[in-house]
Amino acid sequence: MDTKNSCQGKCIKGIVCDVTNCVYHDKENRCMAEQILVGPTYASSSSETACVTFKQKTDN
Repeated sequence: MDTKNSCQGKCIKGIVCDVTNCVYHDKENRCMAEQILVGPTYASSSSETACVTFKQKTDN
């Protein structure tokens, strides 16, 4: 499946997310958040960055 074009306006096109315990993750590895924030501002490499939008799923 082409995840870049199959969002139908509901996911962030071009963003691939494999964090399955995030509330914004769907089964096609797409991010369903309206927007994402990546930080922190002082990062100097990709290993120092994180998705600040992440919210952990609950088992309710």
